[in-house]
Amino acid sequence: MKRVLLFVATNVAVLMVISVVMRVFGFDGYLTQNGLDYKALAVFSLLWGSVGSLISLAISKWMAKKTMGVQIIEQPGNKDEQWLVDTVKRQAKEAGIGMPEVGVFQSSSPNAFATGMKRNDALVAVSTGLLQSMNKDEVEAVLGHEVAHVANGDMITMALIQGVLNAFVIFFSRIIGYAIAAASRDERGGGYSMGSFIGTLIAQIVLGFVAAIIINWFSRWREFHADEGGAKLAGNQKMIDALKALQKSSKTEKLEGEFAAFGISGGQGTLAKLFSTHPPLEDRIAALEKAQYSNNAVIS
Repeated sequence: MKRVLLFVATNVAVLMVISVVMRVFGFDGYLTQNGLDYKALAVFSLLWGSVGSLISLAISKWMAKKTMGVQIIEQPGNKDEQWLVDTVKRQAKEAGIGMPEVGVFQSSSPNAFATGMKRNDALVAVSTGLLQSMNKDEVEAVLGHEVAHVANGDMITMALIQGVLNAFVIFFSRIIGYAIAAASRDERGGGYSMGSFIGTLIAQIVLGFVAAIIINWFSRWREFHADEGGAKLAGNQKMIDALKALQKSSKTEKLEGEFAAFGISGGQGTLAKLFSTHPPLEDRIAALEKAQYSNNAVIS
């Protein structure tokens, strides 16, 4: 639960910083000096709400390499590294995307993630724990799952949805703040009061949690589609076996920050479902067991 709260709190903190910046530079006063200008507010909200998520996406590969210590396999040093690169290359070709960078990061937890701003310029990384605890068929399925994320455009879609939700949070929190200002305006016609500013921040916190519930719901829905993609690229049974291997692991943990939504596993803790980026592993396994896929099918 701590990681989920940290993820939500980070996004809320970004919105609060935006609020402070807009107040310091007088943007809030501009929007309310002659009554609330809804059109101008909508433009400001969309602009400020999108900037953070798009910048985060643009530097996601760099952040992964720096913060998680992902080591890119530029020249395979052994047959295992060569197999990883060859497998991703084959899957990327079948999925119709450019060859992603392939990397490995140190972690005892069996996990993997994909990130990047473009489908043809992405990064697929796996943990040392995953390579040590799974056989090649299972690792192949995990790689297929991550390549499917890239092929489906999940990274840019998630960033756009987050930007739109941020815009709604900024927009409606300011409407609430303006309503507080209008209700508490004194006889001298005081403008944008400190009370309304505090009300705006509180509204952002509440609406930020609502936005997090929505984005995490979409993330869970998108995981089922990535499982389908992994099954098509590696084989249905291999994908099922990979998820069962994760289910048996006692070390599987959720990835940190923005990479949590793109990992193969969301963890085995008692996280509240509303704030979970991944569906329960048993639900994902059950969904695959109901479907029949061809090992050589290509993602449409």
